[in-house]
Amino acid sequence: MKFKALSLTAALFFTLCATAPASRAAGDTQDSIQQTVDAAIRPLMAKDGIHGMAVGIVVGGKPYVYNYGVASTETGKPVTRDTLFELGSISKTFTATLASYAQVSGDLSLSDATSKYLPILQGSPFGNVKLVNLGTHTPGGLPLQVPDEIHNDDELMQYFKAWQPSCVPGTCRTYTNPGIGTLGLITAKSMGQDFTSLMEQRLFPALGLKNSYIEVPQARMPDYAQGYKKDGAPIRMAPGVLSAQAYGVKSSAADITRFLQANMNQLQLDPKLQRAITQTHTGYFKAGVMTQDLIWEQYAYPVALKTLLAGNSSTMALKATPAIEIKPPLAPRQDVWINKTGSTNGFGAYVAFVPEKQLGIVMLANKNFPMEDRVAVAYKILTTLAGAR
Repeated sequence: MKFKALSLTAALFFTLCATAPASRAAGDTQDSIQQTVDAAIRPLMAKDGIHGMAVGIVVGGKPYVYNYGVASTETGKPVTRDTLFELGSISKTFTATLASYAQVSGDLSLSDATSKYLPILQGSPFGNVKLVNLGTHTPGGLPLQVPDEIHNDDELMQYFKAWQPSCVPGTCRTYTNPGIGTLGLITAKSMGQDFTSLMEQRLFPALGLKNSYIEVPQARMPDYAQGYKKDGAPIRMAPGVLSAQAYGVKSSAADITRFLQANMNQLQLDPKLQRAITQTHTGYFKAGVMTQDLIWEQYAYPVALKTLLAGNSSTMALKATPAIEIKPPLAPRQDVWINKTGSTNGFGAYVAFVPEKQLGIVMLANKNFPMEDRVAVAYKILTTLAGAR
C-alpha cells in the first residue's frame, strides 16, 4: 500500500511537471492574443468615437471573444458575449449559404433563370438573369438599394418587369441589395418556407448559432446594442423590402466567430451543410483587385493591405466595375483572404479569414465607422497573429 501510494504521488508529480509548461504556454498564447487585439482596438475606438465593440478571433481552430465599451451610453450596459449587433451586409453571407444549401439539396440551381421561380418576370430582361448573377452583384446594373417608392413584393416585381440592364449581365459588378435580396426570396420559395423562418429555425440552429436573429425576440431586446450615427444620435435599422435577405441579421461576436469556424471547416456540421458553406467560396468573377465569390470576396494570400483597401473601397461599393467571368469557376481554395464588410446607419462590421492559416477575425461595433479603419486594423491583428504562429 505504501509503495502504491508513493508511486501514485510520484506519478502525479511527474504529470504536473509535464503538463504545467503546456498549460502555461496556452495561457501565454491567450494573453498574447488579447494584447494584440487590445493594442489595435482601443486606439481605434478612441479615434473613431466608438462606444462599444466585440471582437472575435480564431487562431489555430480556437475561438476567442473580446468585449469593449458599452452597448448603450444611456444604460451604461457593457458589451458582452451576448450583445447583439446589426451585421448589415454581412447578413448576405448567410443568404448565400442558404442559397448554396438549396442548390446542394436540389431545390434550385444557380444556373437557373429568375423567371423559373418568379413566372411574372418571364420575357423580361430581369427574368433572364441567372441566380448566380444575383449572388455575385453581376445581374446587369441593379441599384445599390431598393428604390424608396417600393413598399411590397408586388411593387418590387413590377419594378423588375420594367427594369433594363445598363450592361450585359455578367460583364459588370455593381454592388446591390436588390440582387442578393431577390436570391434570398427565390431560395425561400424553392424551399417552400418563409425566408425568416428558414434562417431562424433551420440555418442558424444547424450552425449552432444561439444569438442570431432577423427579428429580435422581445426577451432579447435588452441585449440588442444601441446603434449611433456619426453625429452621435441613437438609431437602429428599420425593416424594408428585402431587408431581411440583404442586411437584416442581428448577432453576437461569439456566433459570427463560430460562423467563421464553419467557413474554415473547423466544426462538426451536417456534411451537406458544410459542403454548401464551402461552395460559397467558389470564385465566379474577377472584378478589380478581387475575386467575387457567392457574396464573399477573396484575394490570393498573402495579400497587401493596399489591395484590401482598394477592394473594400467606396468606389467598389458605389460604382460599376468591369467583371470577367471565370470559366470554369474557381474551386474553393485555402490560400486566400476572404472577407465581407457590413454597415447600417448605426453599426459597422467586418469579417475576414484565411483558411490556410486557420485564422480569422470578427469586428462588430455600434457605430458605422470608416471602412478603411476596419480593414487596416483587422489586417494588423491577423498579420501579427500569423507572424506569431
